[in-house]
Amino acid sequence: MSDDTLRIEDAVNETCPWSGKPIAADSLTLYRGEVVGFCNPGCRDKFEAAIRHFEKALADRDVPLIAKGIE
Repeated sequence: MSDDTLRIEDAVNETCPWSGKPIAADSLTLYRGEVVGFCNPGCRDKFEAAIRHFEKALADRDVPLIAKGIE
């Protein structure tokens, strides 16, 4: 499912996890295969940035030390 086919009625939540306000149809994203809604695109983008940050941190942690140049 691409972002342009996300539907508000498929969202797993009714209120924005950042603000507590009702979610909006233009502020949906996919997380672990589920539609998650936010009150505005700014909250959605903040969530996506946080997810990317933590996924990168986890991936970096899992790189063997030899690949990091540390023996």
